[in-house]
Amino acid sequence: MSSIDAANGPVLTASETARSVREIPRNRTGSALKKADNRAAYMFLLPWFAGIILITALPMLASLYLSFTDYAVIGLPSFVGFDNYVRLFTSDRRFITSIWVTLKYVGFSVPLVLLFSLAVAVALNRGLRGLAIYRSLFYVPSLIGASVGIGLLWKEVFGERGVVNDILALFGVAGRGWINNPTFALPSVIALNVWTFGASMVIFLAALRQIPESYYEAASIDGANAWQRFRRITLPLITPVIFFNTVLLLINSFQSFTQAFVVSNGRGGPVDSTLLYSLYLYQQAFQQLQMGYASAMAWVLLIAIGLATALMFWSSRYWVFYGDR
Repeated sequence: MSSIDAANGPVLTASETARSVREIPRNRTGSALKKADNRAAYMFLLPWFAGIILITALPMLASLYLSFTDYAVIGLPSFVGFDNYVRLFTSDRRFITSIWVTLKYVGFSVPLVLLFSLAVAVALNRGLRGLAIYRSLFYVPSLIGASVGIGLLWKEVFGERGVVNDILALFGVAGRGWINNPTFALPSVIALNVWTFGASMVIFLAALRQIPESYYEAASIDGANAWQRFRRITLPLITPVIFFNTVLLLINSFQSFTQAFVVSNGRGGPVDSTLLYSLYLYQQAFQQLQMGYASAMAWVLLIAIGLATALMFWSSRYWVFYGDR
Protein backbone atom coordinates (compact mmCIF):
# COMPACT_ATOMS: atom_id res chain seq x y z
CA MET A 1 0.00 0.00 0.00
CA SER A 2 1.06 3.58 -0.56
CA SER A 3 1.94 5.85 2.33
CA ILE A 4 1.11 9.54 2.78
CA ASP A 5 3.74 12.22 3.21
CA ALA A 6 2.47 15.22 5.11
CA ALA A 7 4.43 17.62 2.92
CA ASN A 8 4.25 16.01 -0.51
CA GLY A 9 0.99 14.05 -0.40
CA PRO A 10 0.65 10.35 -1.30
CA VAL A 11 3.87 8.38 -1.72
CA LEU A 12 3.80 5.42 -4.17
CA THR A 13 5.23 2.09 -3.17
CA ALA A 14 7.96 0.46 -5.23
CA SER A 15 5.54 -1.90 -7.02
CA GLU A 16 3.15 0.94 -7.93
CA THR A 17 6.02 3.04 -9.22
CA ALA A 18 7.29 0.21 -11.40
CA ARG A 19 3.83 -0.42 -12.82
CA SER A 20 3.31 3.25 -13.70
CA VAL A 21 6.72 3.35 -15.38
CA ARG A 22 5.82 0.29 -17.51
CA GLU A 23 2.53 1.91 -18.63
CA ILE A 24 4.25 5.00 -20.06
CA PRO A 25 6.11 3.30 -22.96
CA ARG A 26 3.09 1.07 -23.54
CA ASN A 27 0.87 4.11 -24.14
CA ARG A 28 3.52 5.69 -26.32
CA THR A 29 3.86 2.44 -28.30
CA GLY A 30 0.09 2.25 -28.83
CA SER A 31 0.00 5.81 -30.12
CA ALA A 32 2.88 5.12 -32.48
CA LEU A 33 1.18 1.99 -33.80
CA LYS A 34 -2.03 3.91 -34.38
CA LYS A 35 -0.14 6.57 -36.34
CA ALA A 36 1.58 3.86 -38.37
CA ASP A 37 -1.78 2.24 -39.15
CA ASN A 38 -3.18 5.59 -40.25
CA ARG A 39 -0.21 6.17 -42.53
CA ALA A 40 -0.67 2.71 -44.06
CA ALA A 41 -4.37 3.37 -44.59
CA TYR A 42 -3.65 6.67 -46.32
CA MET A 43 -1.08 4.96 -48.53
CA PHE A 44 -3.62 2.37 -49.63
CA LEU A 45 -6.23 5.11 -50.22
CA LEU A 46 -3.78 7.30 -52.15
CA PRO A 47 -4.48 5.67 -55.56
CA TRP A 48 -8.22 6.19 -55.03
CA PHE A 49 -7.74 9.83 -54.04
CA ALA A 50 -5.46 10.36 -57.05
CA GLY A 51 -8.01 8.75 -59.34
CA ILE A 52 -10.98 10.70 -58.00
CA ILE A 53 -9.08 13.97 -58.33
CA LEU A 54 -7.25 13.43 -61.63
CA ILE A 55 -9.83 11.35 -63.49
CA THR A 56 -13.12 12.67 -62.10
CA ALA A 57 -12.91 15.99 -60.24
CA LEU A 58 -10.50 17.90 -62.48
CA PRO A 59 -12.18 16.85 -65.77
CA MET A 60 -15.55 17.83 -64.33
CA LEU A 61 -14.28 21.26 -63.36
CA ALA A 62 -12.69 21.63 -66.79
CA SER A 63 -15.93 20.69 -68.55
CA LEU A 64 -17.85 23.13 -66.34
CA TYR A 65 -15.53 25.91 -67.43
CA LEU A 66 -15.71 24.85 -71.09
CA SER A 67 -19.51 24.90 -70.95
CA PHE A 68 -19.27 28.70 -70.68
CA THR A 69 -16.89 29.00 -73.63
CA ASP A 70 -16.75 28.63 -77.38
CA TYR A 71 -14.14 25.92 -77.82
CA ALA A 72 -13.52 24.07 -81.07
CA VAL A 73 -10.44 22.03 -79.95
CA ILE A 74 -8.23 23.94 -82.37
CA GLY A 75 -7.33 27.15 -80.63
CA LEU A 76 -8.06 28.53 -77.20
CA PRO A 77 -11.52 28.63 -75.60
CA SER A 78 -13.24 32.02 -75.57
CA PHE A 79 -15.64 32.86 -72.76
CA VAL A 80 -19.25 33.35 -73.92
CA GLY A 81 -21.15 33.18 -70.63
CA PHE A 82 -24.50 31.40 -70.77
CA ASP A 83 -24.77 31.53 -74.57
CA ASN A 84 -24.40 27.78 -74.93
CA TYR A 85 -27.21 27.09 -72.47
CA VAL A 86 -29.47 29.71 -74.07
CA ARG A 87 -28.83 28.22 -77.50
CA LEU A 88 -29.70 24.74 -76.23
CA PHE A 89 -33.20 25.63 -75.13
CA THR A 90 -34.08 28.33 -77.66
CA SER A 91 -32.62 27.60 -81.09
CA ASP A 92 -31.45 23.98 -81.26
CA ARG A 93 -34.36 21.86 -82.47
CA ARG A 94 -32.31 18.66 -82.58
CA PHE A 95 -31.51 19.15 -78.89
CA ILE A 96 -35.25 19.15 -78.09
CA THR A 97 -35.68 16.12 -80.35
CA SER A 98 -32.94 14.25 -78.51
CA ILE A 99 -34.64 14.98 -75.17
CA TRP A 100 -37.95 13.65 -76.46
CA VAL A 101 -36.35 10.52 -77.94
CA THR A 102 -34.42 9.87 -74.72
CA LEU A 103 -37.53 10.28 -72.56
CA LYS A 104 -39.39 7.75 -74.72
CA TYR A 105 -36.43 5.40 -74.56
CA VAL A 106 -36.18 5.66 -70.76
CA GLY A 107 -39.95 5.56 -70.25
CA PHE A 108 -40.35 2.28 -72.11
CA SER A 109 -37.07 0.46 -71.50
CA VAL A 110 -36.84 0.86 -67.71
CA PRO A 111 -40.30 -0.62 -66.90
CA LEU A 112 -39.84 -3.38 -69.47
CA VAL A 113 -36.44 -4.38 -68.08
CA LEU A 114 -37.87 -4.42 -64.55
CA LEU A 115 -40.85 -6.51 -65.68
CA PHE A 116 -38.82 -9.07 -67.63
CA SER A 117 -36.09 -9.39 -65.01
CA LEU A 118 -38.58 -9.85 -62.17
CA ALA A 119 -40.65 -12.38 -64.15
CA VAL A 120 -37.59 -14.48 -65.00
CA ALA A 121 -36.31 -14.24 -61.41
CA VAL A 122 -39.65 -15.48 -60.06
CA ALA A 123 -39.58 -18.38 -62.53
CA LEU A 124 -36.03 -19.33 -61.62
CA ASN A 125 -36.80 -19.06 -57.91
CA ARG A 126 -39.15 -22.04 -58.12
CA GLY A 127 -36.24 -24.41 -57.63
CA LEU A 128 -35.44 -25.41 -61.20
CA ARG A 129 -32.75 -27.99 -61.78
CA GLY A 130 -29.60 -26.47 -63.22
CA LEU A 131 -30.40 -23.05 -61.76
CA ALA A 132 -26.78 -21.91 -62.04
CA ILE A 133 -26.77 -22.66 -65.78
CA TYR A 134 -29.99 -20.76 -66.46
CA ARG A 135 -28.83 -17.86 -64.32
CA SER A 136 -25.57 -17.63 -66.26
CA LEU A 137 -27.32 -17.83 -69.64
CA PHE A 138 -29.67 -14.99 -68.76
CA TYR A 139 -26.84 -12.92 -67.30
CA VAL A 140 -24.47 -13.14 -70.27
CA PRO A 141 -26.40 -10.62 -72.47
CA SER A 142 -26.03 -7.94 -69.80
CA LEU A 143 -22.24 -8.34 -70.05
CA ILE A 144 -22.05 -7.93 -73.83
CA GLY A 145 -25.24 -5.99 -74.62
CA ALA A 146 -23.49 -2.62 -74.80
CA SER A 147 -20.72 -3.87 -77.09
CA VAL A 148 -20.28 -2.83 -80.70
CA GLY A 149 -20.45 -6.43 -81.85
CA ILE A 150 -23.90 -6.98 -80.35
CA GLY A 151 -25.09 -3.73 -81.94
CA LEU A 152 -23.94 -4.95 -85.35
CA LEU A 153 -25.60 -8.31 -84.73
CA TRP A 154 -28.82 -6.52 -83.78
CA LYS A 155 -28.75 -4.66 -87.10
CA GLU A 156 -28.66 -8.00 -88.88
CA VAL A 157 -31.44 -9.46 -86.73
CA PHE A 158 -33.80 -6.58 -87.53
CA GLY A 159 -32.56 -6.02 -91.09
CA GLU A 160 -34.60 -6.67 -94.20
CA ARG A 161 -33.11 -10.17 -94.44
CA GLY A 162 -32.81 -10.69 -90.71
CA VAL A 163 -34.07 -13.34 -88.35
CA VAL A 164 -37.17 -11.35 -87.37
CA ASN A 165 -38.40 -11.19 -90.96
CA ASP A 166 -37.60 -14.88 -91.46
CA ILE A 167 -39.80 -15.77 -88.49
CA LEU A 168 -42.60 -13.51 -89.73
CA ALA A 169 -42.39 -15.12 -93.17
CA LEU A 170 -43.29 -18.47 -91.60
CA PHE A 171 -46.67 -16.96 -90.70
CA GLY A 172 -47.13 -15.27 -94.06
CA VAL A 173 -46.33 -11.77 -92.75
CA ALA A 174 -44.25 -9.55 -95.01
CA GLY A 175 -41.17 -8.21 -93.29
CA ARG A 176 -39.54 -4.79 -93.50
CA GLY A 177 -36.35 -3.00 -92.65
CA TRP A 178 -37.08 -2.38 -88.99
CA ILE A 179 -33.95 -0.38 -88.30
CA ASN A 180 -34.51 1.84 -91.35
CA ASN A 181 -38.13 2.60 -90.47
CA PRO A 182 -38.65 5.73 -88.31
CA THR A 183 -41.61 4.09 -86.59
CA PHE A 184 -39.77 0.93 -85.53
CA ALA A 185 -36.15 2.06 -85.22
CA LEU A 186 -36.42 3.23 -81.60
CA PRO A 187 -38.45 0.18 -80.49
CA SER A 188 -35.67 -1.97 -81.97
CA VAL A 189 -33.10 -0.18 -79.80
CA ILE A 190 -35.40 -0.51 -76.78
CA ALA A 191 -35.69 -4.25 -77.47
CA LEU A 192 -31.90 -4.50 -77.47
CA ASN A 193 -31.77 -2.80 -74.06
CA VAL A 194 -34.53 -5.04 -72.67
CA TRP A 195 -32.59 -8.09 -73.87
CA THR A 196 -29.83 -7.18 -71.39
CA PHE A 197 -32.00 -7.65 -68.29
CA GLY A 198 -29.66 -10.24 -66.75
CA ALA A 199 -28.00 -7.99 -64.16
CA SER A 200 -31.34 -6.87 -62.70
CA MET A 201 -32.60 -10.45 -62.81
CA VAL A 202 -29.69 -11.71 -60.69
CA ILE A 203 -30.33 -9.00 -58.08
CA PHE A 204 -34.05 -9.83 -57.99
CA LEU A 205 -33.29 -13.53 -57.67
CA ALA A 206 -31.01 -12.90 -54.68
CA ALA A 207 -33.76 -10.86 -53.01
CA LEU A 208 -36.42 -13.52 -53.64
CA ARG A 209 -34.29 -16.21 -52.07
CA GLN A 210 -34.05 -14.17 -48.86
CA ILE A 211 -37.83 -14.27 -48.25
CA PRO A 212 -38.64 -16.90 -45.58
CA GLU A 213 -40.71 -19.80 -46.93
CA SER A 214 -42.79 -19.73 -43.76
CA TYR A 215 -44.49 -16.54 -44.97
CA TYR A 216 -45.85 -18.33 -48.03
CA GLU A 217 -46.85 -21.38 -46.02
CA ALA A 218 -48.84 -19.26 -43.59
CA ALA A 219 -50.53 -17.42 -46.46
CA SER A 220 -51.42 -20.71 -48.16
CA ILE A 221 -53.00 -21.99 -44.94
CA ASP A 222 -55.09 -18.81 -44.84
CA GLY A 223 -56.32 -19.55 -48.39
CA ALA A 224 -54.24 -17.06 -50.38
CA ASN A 225 -53.70 -17.99 -54.03
CA ALA A 226 -50.44 -17.52 -56.00
CA TRP A 227 -51.26 -13.97 -57.13
CA GLN A 228 -52.28 -12.89 -53.65
CA ARG A 229 -49.07 -14.32 -52.18
CA PHE A 230 -47.03 -12.50 -54.80
CA ARG A 231 -48.86 -9.21 -54.30
CA ARG A 232 -49.10 -9.24 -50.50
CA ILE A 233 -45.80 -10.89 -49.59
CA THR A 234 -43.28 -10.89 -52.42
CA LEU A 235 -43.74 -7.38 -53.81
CA PRO A 236 -43.68 -5.50 -50.46
CA LEU A 237 -40.60 -7.40 -49.28
CA ILE A 238 -38.59 -6.73 -52.44
CA THR A 239 -39.53 -3.05 -52.86
CA PRO A 240 -36.04 -1.95 -51.68
CA VAL A 241 -34.52 -4.07 -54.46
CA ILE A 242 -37.04 -2.73 -56.99
CA PHE A 243 -36.04 0.77 -55.97
CA PHE A 244 -32.33 -0.07 -56.28
CA ASN A 245 -32.73 -1.61 -59.74
CA THR A 246 -34.92 1.27 -60.90
CA VAL A 247 -32.36 3.89 -59.92
CA LEU A 248 -29.55 2.01 -61.65
CA LEU A 249 -31.59 1.42 -64.80
CA LEU A 250 -32.73 5.04 -64.85
CA ILE A 251 -29.19 6.38 -64.70
CA ASN A 252 -27.86 3.90 -67.26
CA SER A 253 -30.76 4.51 -69.66
CA PHE A 254 -30.21 8.27 -69.67
CA GLN A 255 -26.58 7.60 -70.61
CA SER A 256 -27.26 4.93 -73.28
CA PHE A 257 -25.10 5.46 -76.33
CA THR A 258 -23.54 2.39 -77.95
CA GLN A 259 -26.73 0.71 -79.15
CA ALA A 260 -28.11 3.80 -80.88
CA PHE A 261 -24.69 4.71 -82.29
CA VAL A 262 -24.12 1.30 -83.89
CA VAL A 263 -27.67 0.76 -85.11
CA SER A 264 -27.86 4.19 -86.77
CA ASN A 265 -24.21 4.35 -87.89
CA GLY A 266 -23.68 7.33 -85.59
CA ARG A 267 -26.35 9.46 -87.27
CA GLY A 268 -29.30 8.90 -84.93
CA GLY A 269 -31.56 8.12 -87.87
CA PRO A 270 -33.71 7.56 -89.67
CA VAL A 271 -35.17 11.06 -89.30
CA ASP A 272 -33.53 11.40 -85.86
CA SER A 273 -35.77 8.61 -84.53
CA THR A 274 -32.89 7.11 -82.52
CA LEU A 275 -31.14 10.37 -81.66
CA LEU A 276 -30.55 9.71 -77.98
CA TYR A 277 -29.20 12.57 -75.89
CA SER A 278 -25.76 11.03 -75.42
CA LEU A 279 -25.51 10.35 -79.16
CA TYR A 280 -26.29 13.96 -79.99
CA LEU A 281 -23.74 15.05 -77.40
CA TYR A 282 -21.16 12.84 -79.12
CA GLN A 283 -22.00 14.37 -82.49
CA GLN A 284 -21.50 17.89 -81.19
CA ALA A 285 -18.24 17.04 -79.43
CA PHE A 286 -16.44 14.74 -81.86
CA GLN A 287 -18.08 15.36 -85.23
CA GLN A 288 -18.81 19.09 -85.05
CA LEU A 289 -15.91 19.76 -82.63
CA GLN A 290 -18.12 22.02 -80.52
CA MET A 291 -16.57 21.06 -77.21
CA GLY A 292 -17.96 24.01 -75.30
CA TYR A 293 -21.47 23.31 -76.53
CA ALA A 294 -21.10 19.59 -75.77
CA SER A 295 -19.87 20.39 -72.26
CA ALA A 296 -23.00 22.43 -71.66
CA MET A 297 -25.07 19.46 -72.84
CA ALA A 298 -23.16 17.18 -70.47
CA TRP A 299 -23.95 19.39 -67.49
CA VAL A 300 -27.61 19.58 -68.46
CA LEU A 301 -27.64 15.77 -68.57
CA LEU A 302 -25.94 15.58 -65.17
CA ILE A 303 -28.53 17.91 -63.64
CA ALA A 304 -31.38 15.96 -65.26
CA ILE A 305 -30.09 12.64 -63.91
CA GLY A 306 -29.60 14.19 -60.47
CA LEU A 307 -33.17 15.52 -60.43
CA ALA A 308 -34.61 12.21 -61.62
CA THR A 309 -32.66 10.33 -58.95
CA ALA A 310 -33.71 12.81 -56.26
CA LEU A 311 -37.34 12.38 -57.35
CA MET A 312 -36.97 8.61 -57.02
CA PHE A 313 -35.57 8.94 -53.51
CA TRP A 314 -38.36 11.34 -52.55
CA SER A 315 -41.06 9.00 -53.86
CA SER A 316 -39.50 5.95 -52.17
CA ARG A 317 -40.96 6.97 -48.82
CA TYR A 318 -44.43 6.15 -50.18
CA TRP A 319 -43.83 2.74 -51.75
CA VAL A 320 -40.55 1.28 -50.46
CA PHE A 321 -40.93 -0.75 -47.27
CA TYR A 322 -37.97 -1.61 -45.07
CA GLY A 323 -37.82 -4.01 -42.18
CA ASP A 324 -37.71 -1.24 -39.56
CA ARG A 325 -40.96 0.37 -40.70
